[in-house]
Amino acid sequence: MPFDIRTPHARDLEALLAIENAAFPGDRLSRRSLRRLMEAKSAIICATEEDGRIIGYALALTRRTSTIARLYSIAVDPAESGRGVAAALLLELERRVLDRGLRAVRLEVREDNEGAIRLYQRAGYHPFGRYENYYQDGMSALRYEKALRAFNTESGPR
Repeated sequence: MPFDIRTPHARDLEALLAIENAAFPGDRLSRRSLRRLMEAKSAIICATEEDGRIIGYALALTRRTSTIARLYSIAVDPAESGRGVAAALLLELERRVLDRGLRAVRLEVREDNEGAIRLYQRAGYHPFGRYENYYQDGMSALRYEKALRAFNTESGPR
């Protein structure tokens, strides 16, 4: 299902924050942090819009000294879950990471987030580590990585 994906604007901050708060029970970005990241050159952010409404976003962080981006967050309005929004955002984020000349994406995911783990595994991410007691509630995080290749615009990664 195609979605309109674009770079969010400052006027989208409240919609992004509402999705952040609805999608995550803890470890949320604050308004201040989200606003700062939306303006940061080291961040890559994209939002999914449908009928003029933001329904999800993805955020990755980069460093000048690294060829690896860190997927910081994918958040989707819970009412839109199961429609492929997260998968579309992940694919677009990977395209944008490649456009910056980076070669891989790493991420951490809650060990109990089975849906996200399936998404990442289907998208070609491979586990490579674990952080104990990573989240506020003590949950551990699994670490995943994907090496990126050039994209064919019709079918995704080649």
